[in-house]
Formats: sequence, C-alpha cells, structure tokens
Amino acid sequence: MYNEAAKETDEIVSIHVTGKHSAVYDAALLGKETAERKGCHVEVIDSRGVTMWQGLVAIVAAKAAAAGYSLNQVVDGVREAIKQMHALALLDTVTYIVKGGRLGKAISAISAIESLLHVKLLLTLRDGELRPSGLARTRRKGTDRLLEFVRSASHIEDLAIVYSTTPNDAQTLADHISSLFLTTVPRIARLGPALGVHAGPGVLIAVLREAKQTH
Repeated sequence: MYNEAAKETDEIVSIHVTGKHSAVYDAALLGKETAERKGCHVEVIDSRGVTMWQGLVAIVAAKAAAAGYSLNQVVDGVREAIKQMHALALLDTVTYIVKGGRLGKAISAISAIESLLHVKLLLTLRDGELRPSGLARTRRKGTDRLLEFVRSASHIEDLAIVYSTTPNDAQTLADHISSLFLTTVPRIARLGPALGVHAGPGVLIAVLREAKQTH
C-alpha cells in the first residue's frame, strides 16, 4: 500500500487499529522502513481504538490533508483527535468475547451472571483497552445507556453508530440522536468481520469525537 501511495506522494500518514488488539500496527512500522528507504516519509499512528474510532480519526486526517495542511500539521491534528475520542459498546451476549479470551477473568465471571440473569454487558475503550463499563438488565436499557452516553457529551464534532447484525436498531438509535442534536448526523457503519467474530451478533457501539474545549 505504501508503494502504491508513493507513486503520487512522498508523505504518508498511516492510521491503524490499536496495537493492543492487532499486529497490523507493527506490520505498518516494518512497511514504513521499506518505504522510507525509497524516499517516502511515512508517519505510522496507533489510533488507540477500533472500528469507527479509527475511522473518525482517519476522517480528521483526510480532511486536513485535503485542505492542504502539512504532514506535521496533519499528524498534530490526528493526535489531538485521538484525545477527543470516546466510545461505548453494548454486547447482546458475552459468549463470543469470552471465547476470544481478550478480556480475561472479569468477563468470564460476567458470563456466568449473564447465563442466570440475561444481562447485557457494556464496554468502554480507553487508551486502546476494552474495559467493562456496567451491565444492563435488558437490551432496551442498554440502548438507553448508549443514548445517555451521547447526551452526556458536549460539543460533538463527529459521531458514528456501529452495528454487527441489527441495522434497524442502529438506524433507530441514530434517528433518536438526530432528534436530540439537530446539527449532528450520525454516521452508520457495520462492524468488520475481524471484530465481529469476537463481539458476536447484536452489537451496538456509539463512537464520538468531542470538540476541543477552549477557556
């Protein structure tokens, strides 16, 4: 990919899924060495997130590049955008994430609770790490938690709703958000297969970027 891009430019900003959940970031660093030997400057950035967290950060970079900002300015904007990112995910079941072994003993314990009470797990993303953020008694209450998560944000710059198998639920949540924030039009995206296999069916994720606060 770097070789292809280098046919049109000698500066590349390469934004990736967090290195804490994927080896792609490390592979990109190896690719950077090859590209730079050929005279192309590559900045490889760990987005500290997954799915549309990474996507919203990449959109910031793309807009800055299209506006004619320098490579250093684009990189600075990306690093600032990463600090402004927040995400909350609702899992319909923890079965698949337990099998994936990504979240350890805490999730295994929640799995036992889920089987008895049919609760829904909420996860947040901080510095590339997925962490439990509470339980909801029903899917409806979990969706309400996602809505409250969005409502608690101030000065939303960009927002995405991500789903795995329930596009209608994603659209309903996006419509509700649009009715509350008239200037915000949520992007809707489907979870990719690499994450989908770990998260399972019925996943809903709210991802947002808040504007930098000025005082």
